[in-house]
Amino acid sequence: MTPGTTSPVDDPVERYAVELAAALRGPAGARERLVAEVRDGLGETVVAYEAAGAPPERAAREAVAEFGSVAEVAASCQRELTVAQARHTARALALTGPFLLACWWLVRGTGGGQGGVSGFAHQVAVQLSSAAVAVVLAALALAATGAWGRWLPVAAERLPAAVAWTGTAASVAMAVTTLTLATASFLAEQWPLTVLAGALAAASHAVVAGSARVCRECARLSAGEPAVA
Repeated sequence: MTPGTTSPVDDPVERYAVELAAALRGPAGARERLVAEVRDGLGETVVAYEAAGAPPERAAREAVAEFGSVAEVAASCQRELTVAQARHTARALALTGPFLLACWWLVRGTGGGQGGVSGFAHQVAVQLSSAAVAVVLAALALAATGAWGRWLPVAAERLPAAVAWTGTAASVAMAVTTLTLATASFLAEQWPLTVLAGALAAASHAVVAGSARVCRECARLSAGEPAVA
């Protein structure tokens, strides 16, 4: 580091950006974009203070003070990120629709005449039905947080939490379906189909579960509650 330069750790602007990024939850791309916008805004403010005659270090401190605390800016940014994460989770749910249809189609041909397998197939049908309802709700959430959001402002504010818990419920249903199919594969005559259906259910769970968890965190932060590790 050359003399007279400031390390990123000692730079108030960079430290502010790092703290802001750590305080936010949501899609990585959207989070990085918001942090970059804040960093650029701070940089422009620093330049303005320097042009007015302030030394670099003082200009950086004044710029940070003018922007407000990290908590204040994070609260404003988090609202946008929460909607973005809700759309991300709803999109993940919607994308699992074909997987669930394929899973249902495979399960239909595995019942045979065995009562045990038929019972498993019935449990799978119940779980898939609840997950399918979640997919439909996800499609509505995408619409409500998009172009329709201007006509549904109140609903759009409450949708992130609804999407988060809908996604959570769907991911649990997918996990139960996976376990059910894994057990049923030992009884089914057409066990390869059952195993394949279980793999599709597991893939659906993997797509939805992580996104739903982040969406719950975002909804809590937007509501002013602390994030749960």
